[in-house]
Amino acid sequence: MIQSRILPIVLLVFSNIFMTVAWYGHLRFKTVPLWQAILVSWGIAFFEYCLMVPANRWGFGAYNVVQLKVVQEIITLLVFSVFAVYALQAQIRWNHIVAFILIIAAAGFTFLPQSDKQTVTIEKARAEMTAK
Repeated sequence: MIQSRILPIVLLVFSNIFMTVAWYGHLRFKTVPLWQAILVSWGIAFFEYCLMVPANRWGFGAYNVVQLKVVQEIITLLVFSVFAVYALQAQIRWNHIVAFILIIAAAGFTFLPQSDKQTVTIEKARAEMTAK
């Protein structure tokens, strides 16, 4: 449907904001009973899914599934880092930054050109998925 390479990334960013708040936001409210934190987190996670599912569905035409997952993980690290510093007053140290850089560098390998045989297999799988 939507073959934009940018829209899935934008949706993933906003999805990860909701996810990070759902997973880690309750840490600021330790006096709230756990069951309430779980219910609120589920409510917030609903909006994450409302963005993540279309991001993956529309992004699958522009990226392969591995590239989508790797991009999502990089976005997660970036969103989490900002959230941790500003909402939880965490300190990002040099070793965290080095680890993030290495993950991003490793992710770059998923975007290297594929052999013709791999491309044909992936295109065939995509055609079968869209035919269903």
